[in-house]
Amino acid sequence: MKCEELLAALNQYVDGEIEPGICQAFEQHLAGCNPCQVVVDNIRRTITLYKEGELYEMPKEFHEQLHRQLREKWRAKFGVVK
Repeated sequence: MKCEELLAALNQYVDGEIEPGICQAFEQHLAGCNPCQVVVDNIRRTITLYKEGELYEMPKEFHEQLHRQLREKWRAKFGVVK
């Protein structure tokens, strides 16, 4: 299996929805490919953090800047903001 093939099947692998033959090839590739190991590990961590559902309070300045930029992009695309 090549990195490109692994990345194409990544979602199914992480979700546990990949057929056993492909899963074995996936595991063999991961055993020898550090960049792919990092990608899979980061996705697993992201899913775990998302499932834990902990809220993170954004700093006030960041929150205001984000809203300002979103309003500007909305205006540029759709016109008036209510």
